Amino acid sequence: MKNTLKIFLGILLLSIYSCSDDLLQRDPISSFSAQGFYKTSSDAQAGVYGIYDAVQATFSTNFSLWGEGRADAVNTNQAGDPFLLQQNTLNSILASARWNNLYETISRANYAIKYIPTVLEDDNEFGRQLVGQARALRALSYFYAVRVWGDVPLILEPYESVQQNIFPERSDKELVLNQIEADLIFASENCRASFGGERNRILITRGAAEAMLTHLYMWKKDYPNAIGSAEKVLANNLYALVPMNDWSRIFTQGYTNESIFEIGYNEVQRNSLRVLYALGSDSNFFPSQSFRNSFEDGDLRQDLIYDVAETQPRKIWKFFGQGFSDESPDPSDKNIVLFRLADIMLLKAEAHHQMGQTAEALSLLNTIRNRAGLANLDEAGATNLYGDVESAILHERLIELSFEGHRWFDLVRTGKAIEVMNPINGLNDERNLLWPIHEDALNRNPNLSQNLFYQ
Repeated sequence: MKNTLKIFLGILLLSIYSCSDDLLQRDPISSFSAQGFYKTSSDAQAGVYGIYDAVQATFSTNFSLWGEGRADAVNTNQAGDPFLLQQNTLNSILASARWNNLYETISRANYAIKYIPTVLEDDNEFGRQLVGQARALRALSYFYAVRVWGDVPLILEPYESVQQNIFPERSDKELVLNQIEADLIFASENCRASFGGERNRILITRGAAEAMLTHLYMWKKDYPNAIGSAEKVLANNLYALVPMNDWSRIFTQGYTNESIFEIGYNEVQRNSLRVLYALGSDSNFFPSQSFRNSFEDGDLRQDLIYDVAETQPRKIWKFFGQGFSDESPDPSDKNIVLFRLADIMLLKAEAHHQMGQTAEALSLLNTIRNRAGLANLDEAGATNLYGDVESAILHERLIELSFEGHRWFDLVRTGKAIEVMNPINGLNDERNLLWPIHEDALNRNPNLSQNLFYQ
């Protein structure tokens, strides 16, 4: 059985050094057999662009459903996934329970990882850069899969023969996490340090790989390595915190110096940001009461995130600009920022705290607070306001990274999901932290078993 690798390209013979708009051009023109497709360096580059295309589709909506939908910062009036996630009544026919798009991304990455070295030999720097991007995007996909479903099938080769196992069993999540780490280390060593200009934000650089490693190490509670990878990000001259008067530009315009990796969209390839956040009473999510009550007085970010003049705000305008009122249901061409410097700084602060290095943790925390117009916290102040330093850092992540797809994973990672969500929707079983596997996957693969909570 031969699989085909569907690669959507606007212009086939592109150079990796071309402008960022080329990557975002997505006019479907053909499908190629992977074995016959990889013949030139341009084909190798096109194969990697095909992975980015799959990433665009995967995270268009899911970055929010997976990262925010089950957490405390949002509320909803919508039926379907938003309601079921908020009520913690997940089932095996949820759209967000599908992993198809993640495995499409992984499949395209596997083809690239296998065939690029047949075109560009191992000692070819350009080839290693391309494989590094492919491995990082594969790692990104598996990292989401592990955090959403736990044990998942670990597939590292493209399907090209009936001799291969087409019904893979689920692999232990620790094995998957180890593979993610290996892929990201390779990417951090072999991806380009810089592409120049906007390409540094929508292509995988070494800095992006190090940012992903920081998230991975924090998930594994490997705090020394998390600090080490974060330090590489902070030392990278591609990244700097933007001043507060430019904070909205991170999301409304994209490509700022604070951005480490964002998924690029344009008028051709669009996402669901409007449907998720911007349609007033018809949007999937709006700011919850507990989120609105969690701001300290004088926080300059609050009215950049939602309309503080409304008694019950029904939209999140963080991604569209203060005063945004266009309630068109049209798809959005705004980029989705997955990783940025403030995120990594706060993870580093958390890691320092876990290592007993409170001064370092507070210094990083206060850097983010100060930008937002808030006063420094010392240990006593953090404890007085939030209970302890760790909770102060987690609260800062709630505000600073609001609706960017981190909150649910932060709650799970820090062991606070049940504590926070039980009063809201009755979450009380650690097995319930995972999503169910979609029934389509179970029906197609007899070697898969449903997660225990949903059996």
